[in-house]
Amino acid sequence: MRDSASSGTDAPITNTPSDYERIGGAPAVRHVVQRFYELILADPQLAPFFDGVDMPRLKRHQVLLISQVLGGPAEYDGRDLHDAHAHLRIGSDDFARVVMHLVTALREADVAPDIIDRVGSTLVAHEKDIVTAGTL
Repeated sequence: MRDSASSGTDAPITNTPSDYERIGGAPAVRHVVQRFYELILADPQLAPFFDGVDMPRLKRHQVLLISQVLGGPAEYDGRDLHDAHAHLRIGSDDFARVVMHLVTALREADVAPDIIDRVGSTLVAHEKDIVTAGTL
């Protein structure tokens, strides 16, 4: 829709909220991340990856990363995904379980399916950066 008569421009008028705004901003992202790690740490296949990890720090990084993916503030300044995960030897099955737990946390928070699909697609697009088991 264009409103060139009132604005004096031909620019489209848009007030579409970002996915970040749609889910409730920072408080909602923090809630999803908290639940996500509860699920991961309860998973006997994934929990060992987090032995000795500074979980409060990791959660802060995850909140920033997911916020950015959702169109919120671009404040993530952590390591490159490949560098952060290379030493862990994460396999495809491990990765699939992480995706499953994130989707579960998003669903439990009543996040809209279209947003869940976009977050999942973004994560899957970075699988090659995270899965390192079996690679040379």
